[in-house]
Amino acid sequence: MKQVQGTAVFFVLALLLFLATPVGAFEIGARGLYWFPTFKADIRADDEGKKGDDINLKDTLGVENQSFPSFEVFMGGGNHHLNIAYTPIDYSGSTQLTQKIVFNGRTYAAGTRVDSGLKFKMVDLEYRYNFLDTENILAGFSLGLIGQIKYLDGEAMISAPESKTGSEVKFRVPVPMVGLGTHIGILHDLLEVRAKVTGIAYSDNHYYEALADISFTPFPFLDIHAGYKAMQLKIDHSDLFLDSQIAGPFVGLTVKY
Repeated sequence: MKQVQGTAVFFVLALLLFLATPVGAFEIGARGLYWFPTFKADIRADDEGKKGDDINLKDTLGVENQSFPSFEVFMGGGNHHLNIAYTPIDYSGSTQLTQKIVFNGRTYAAGTRVDSGLKFKMVDLEYRYNFLDTENILAGFSLGLIGQIKYLDGEAMISAPESKTGSEVKFRVPVPMVGLGTHIGILHDLLEVRAKVTGIAYSDNHYYEALADISFTPFPFLDIHAGYKAMQLKIDHSDLFLDSQIAGPFVGLTVKY
């Protein structure tokens, strides 16, 4: 509850700062991306003192790479910028086990055919304040501080269809992060580069995210993007351990006014 209250206070303050910005500098828009990442992940789920095995999703469970869409709406004025993004991530696999595994208190023998999955929804709320802005000089450059809350709502599961048995572990984690973002104009109002890095680490948990892209603006209201995004997540919480890395290129479109 304290984490939720802290998140609400943060974004109320951010909204008040945003509303204090001159109306003439206002911008609003929407962005859609399609991400083509590779991934690797290890997971362990314990149950009532029974320790599970460390399981590699790719090598042990046959989970394969997938591609995902991401959607974002944003608004900004002057040095203040707010946005919210949504990304659904869904990995699945099916294989015949070559070794015995224990997951969430349940044992799956070698030779058992299992279906497995890791999926989570990511919602990102972000506020950025540009403390350095030269947008009116040459092609422009800005550098800003970022405060971000990433909310993860996910589950990991393993099932054996032939024996009609299975188990799943759910997790809901709010992750507060801080970082830096930059924008560089190459050709004014035509070709631009942006990049940002955010993250946090505490105890045995961490989350890091980095993005860089280049955009081409054929019309004043439309940007075409191509870039690279990487994220690393390590959760050691209660009876769940998850260590994952997801990274790869993306393409996208932005419509703004």
